[in-house]
Amino acid sequence: MEFKRILKQLTFLTALIFLGSDLQAALATPVPEVPNFITLLYKKYGNVPLVSLLHEWENLFFSFLVASFISLVFYFGARRNTLIPSKFQNFLEWIVESLRNFILEVLGPEGKKFVPFLGTLFIYILIMNWMVLIPFMKAPSSSFNITIALAICVFGRAQYLNIKNWGFFGFLYHMAGSPKGIIEWAMVPLMFPIEVLTQITRPFTLALRLFGNVIGEDILIGVFALFGAMLLYPVFLPLQIPFMFLALLTSLMQALVFTLLSTVYILLSIPESESEENALDSN
Repeated sequence: MEFKRILKQLTFLTALIFLGSDLQAALATPVPEVPNFITLLYKKYGNVPLVSLLHEWENLFFSFLVASFISLVFYFGARRNTLIPSKFQNFLEWIVESLRNFILEVLGPEGKKFVPFLGTLFIYILIMNWMVLIPFMKAPSSSFNITIALAICVFGRAQYLNIKNWGFFGFLYHMAGSPKGIIEWAMVPLMFPIEVLTQITRPFTLALRLFGNVIGEDILIGVFALFGAMLLYPVFLPLQIPFMFLALLTSLMQALVFTLLSTVYILLSIPESESEENALDSN
């Protein structure tokens, strides 16, 4: 099993190094996604500098749009902190409480300080995934640049916690398998590279998993939307509607998986003694 793990990690890393240009070219290949309003503007007013700039940075534009929407929703939801909350405030509190309970079940009581980061990550990814369901909008998470940026944020936070909790040399010792005997020290040249590869590949697997599933949903919806428009032209058949309902569920699952794996990576950065104490306290 250990040999298979090593082979898998080495194969993945080799593919990233030697096939990086091919991967980048494949990701840049146009796919039949549902057209958004920036795409339509670019086709008609492509010579206008502002439209051309929006088209070039459309993924970043839609990601900022989602961030602004989430900020405004929670700002107005928490602005009036009354004794008897409104239904809207109750709904937002239910979301926050559910995410808090989910994160604390994994991290224990000490995980309270990570609830804002992980909770925001879940809501942000979920809304981005659902953006494709709104007419003339686009899911920013269908861009590999967006998903790798999110994964790097998680990776950076996890590595910071590793160095903070273990110390720099303590973290290196931990990645070596915390050897104590002669045999364990003899295994360090094998264990240390495996752990380094594991740490390096985590952001890529996070990003590729989210990107692949969301772009697959977008392509599926786009293909059936175009097929419905061409089948009985000029009559439009909304053949993509069943797949839009399916995308509601799959987008939720992908946001949950990304957040869960991020939570696990943070849990792994906590020394075993602390994580065991947290588990006992939570029970």
